[in-house]
Amino acid sequence: MPIPEEVTGDEIDKDVRQELQSLPKTLAEDVARNLVMVARLLDEDPESAYGYSRVALRLASRVAAVREAAGFAAYANQKYGEALAEFRAARRMTGSVELWPVMADCERGLGRPEKALDMAGAPEVHKLDKAGQVEMRLVAAGARRDMGQLDAAIVTLQSPELASHSVQPWTARLRYAYADALLAAGREQEAREWFAKAVESDRDGSTDASDRLAELDGVEFVDALDEDGAESGGDVESTPVEDGDKD
Repeated sequence: MPIPEEVTGDEIDKDVRQELQSLPKTLAEDVARNLVMVARLLDEDPESAYGYSRVALRLASRVAAVREAAGFAAYANQKYGEALAEFRAARRMTGSVELWPVMADCERGLGRPEKALDMAGAPEVHKLDKAGQVEMRLVAAGARRDMGQLDAAIVTLQSPELASHSVQPWTARLRYAYADALLAAGREQEAREWFAKAVESDRDGSTDASDRLAELDGVEFVDALDEDGAESGGDVESTPVEDGDKD
């Protein structure tokens, strides 16, 4: 697959670069450039990211960072069985538990929420850092919802991290998941409060909490466009319209 000339491979994380030192120099550079492309495209073009990950995997399947990248690319494309196999391989190579939550989420993707819950109660969870433990809690709550256990999902998300007033990288997603579970359980007013809290903590727009909050408040965003504007290609503005104001 083509790689832009400006991508040198030096852009990768220093820890990954150190792993690649076990390879011949030219091969290491080729692998690094493909890994850079995986990282760049994973969110906006996961299918292409997957293609680059397969090239890297073909070149250096014995490098843990390559197996991990291949796992995330497969995961982004909902190839959960393949992702799980790659994550397991990376874990065997490194001995790290860092991938435990996403491995459990792969079990959910494969239709095995009970297995995900087993993993949520495993000793490995205690070895995770705070971010990993929160991620595991989110996965466990998702597994409960997969099984139709809404109340259990809500209880699973109730934690010191949820109650904390400090904003961490995971705060918005945790509050959002809690609000969404409350809404699914018919607790609309509580859900609104937590969607509002998610908006407050969502500094990088990682959730659509603001849209969900607007829906609960009866606000709909429509394009204010007249016929002249449509024909002339004029500017289009988005105007909030209350339900009671609509014809």
